[in-house]
Formats: sequence, structure tokens, C-alpha cells
Amino acid sequence: MSNEKKNLRSLSSEQIEAFFSSISQPKFRARQIEQWLWQKQAKSFEDMTNLPLELRSTLEESFVINQLTVPEEQVSSDGTVKCAIRLHDGMVVEAVLIPADDRMTACISSQVGCSLSCAFCATGKLKRMRNLEPDEIFDQVVAIKEAAHKYFNKPLTNIVYMGMGEPLLNYKNVLTSIYRITNDMGLGMAARRITVSTAGIEKMILRLAEDKVKFRLALSLHAANDEKRSKIMPINEQNSLESLAKALNHFEDVTKNRVTFEYIIFKDFNDKLEDAQELVAFCKKVPARVNIIEYNSIDDQRFEQADPKKVNAFAAYLERAGVVVSIRRSRGKDIDAACGQLANKNQAANA
Repeated sequence: MSNEKKNLRSLSSEQIEAFFSSISQPKFRARQIEQWLWQKQAKSFEDMTNLPLELRSTLEESFVINQLTVPEEQVSSDGTVKCAIRLHDGMVVEAVLIPADDRMTACISSQVGCSLSCAFCATGKLKRMRNLEPDEIFDQVVAIKEAAHKYFNKPLTNIVYMGMGEPLLNYKNVLTSIYRITNDMGLGMAARRITVSTAGIEKMILRLAEDKVKFRLALSLHAANDEKRSKIMPINEQNSLESLAKALNHFEDVTKNRVTFEYIIFKDFNDKLEDAQELVAFCKKVPARVNIIEYNSIDDQRFEQADPKKVNAFAAYLERAGVVVSIRRSRGKDIDAACGQLANKNQAANA
């Protein structure tokens, strides 16, 4: 409908300035609005107390400020908090707070559902409904920030784009959200505390380098062998390990940021010595840290968790070969909040 109000936070700074210019308002009003929208997270135009009443009414006539709600929070026995995030159109995504002694990490979503169909991921079994807007991604961070204060009385320290969806298939909105999160007029977080995780899209990784991004990049690798990786990640068929290696090296050369490889380890699939050898060889092509991640069940009999002794032996082999490696133990498993388990089980329940 032509008279439908536009979401004010979908406008760029330049567009907001242009709007105020069109109604003969001074330029500084645009900065005031941005401060209310992003730094103070105003929920309504009434909150914007330093704007004249008449101007607030004008804004109300033309715009809305879309809001999300958190209909449910689940707390794991290990302290992990999973939030069901209902968007303005009723769709639901999930975001997670992962507490640790030295950090509070928000794991946030970039899409409703996902189109990549990775075999080990619950989100991959959902169809992609739509991309999230920058303000919807930003608001997830705010919600998790509030959860960190509520449950632990600690500030949020880190953000990982590792929730539902493939961030690089929502490129513009993800980068805009990071701009808002890191900007002084937003949350003011340091870019180095943000990690974007991708299943591996060569041309988008090259674009990240072109845009000289300052955040960190992680590749969901899970196998350093094309045949094996293609079996569990169909995207590998169009983005081979060789092409990803070239793109990642270019990214590291331009940004001076070393990437991280995420490696979910599955019983009798990618936990053998030859798998470790292939991973070491790939790390020689692309200098990277490796996070070995325990597999989390998604009600699918295809995969099982690798034996802990095998996992430790696998990591030890990498270390002896000079690879910086850490084993990430599962968090939030009992509330389906662990890596690969986000599946919108609240979507139907809360619709």
C-alpha cells in the first residue's frame, strides 16, 4: 500500500537528513533521531523528548519504529540462555547468550530459516523465509545484552553471527547491522569482538576483503576434503576448498585478520588421523586457528558425537603440527541452544 508507514530504522543517515531537509528542519535533527534510534534504543517517538511535539507528530504520521519481543527465555543448566525472538511480522528467530568466566557472547541470527541445507544443522532443515533487516539483527544484540545483565549482571563482550541463516547471503543488512553495533551512535562495540561465520561463499569473502571489514571471519569447514565436505555441505559443490583457500588468503592479506576454521567432529566421518592430516594441510594453505566443536544431536540418526578420546587425539595431532587449536565443549544442549540446534521450535508454539 502506498500509504504504508516506513520503518524509520530502515533509512540511512543520508536518507534521514534528506527527509528533514524536505520538511525544512535543521540538519542536526537527523543526528538527534539517530541517537534516539540506535544509542538510546527509543521504542516510540514519544520517548524523543528533545524533539518538538509537532515534529514528533510529523514523524508518527510518516514512520514506524518496528520492535521485536522476547516471548520466551530458556536457561540451560550450564547458564546458557536461549531467547525466542518474535519479529514485527510474527516470524520467530532464536538468539543465544553464552556465558563464560572471561566473556559474555551473543550468538545471533541473520535470516529466518536458511537455504543451505547443511546435513548436520537443524536450521538447515528449515526453508529460508526472509533476510533479517539491520534493525532486527541489532535488536537481537540488545535483547541478549539485556539478558547478560539480567542473569549475570555483566556486560556483553562478544558477538558471533552463528545463529540461524548464512550471514553472507544477507550481506548488506549484516554489514549495516555491524556498522550500527560498532558506531559511537549505536552500541559502540569494537569490531574485533564481532565474528561473522560463513559456510563459505567465495565471491562474498572476496567482497569482504574489498570492503576492508574490521570484524573477524570464521569458516564452517568440517572437512578438509572436497568429496567429504560436499556430502554434508552442498554449498561446497560451487565453492570448492581450493577456491575458498584463495579467497580466504586474499581476505587475510587485505584485512590482516586471521580467520578461524570451525570443525564439528563426527564419529567415524571426520575424526580419523587422515582427516587431521588433511586439516593440517589446509591450514598450511590458509593460516588459521581451529575450533573443534562437539557435535550436537538434532534428532537425526545420521551423525553421532565423536569419542572424547578421539577428539583429544585429533586436537593433539593438530597442535604437534603447529596449528593453534581449541576444543569447544557444547553449551546449552539441554535447551537446544548448542551449535547447529537452533530450529525455531517456538515458531508454531508462539504464533
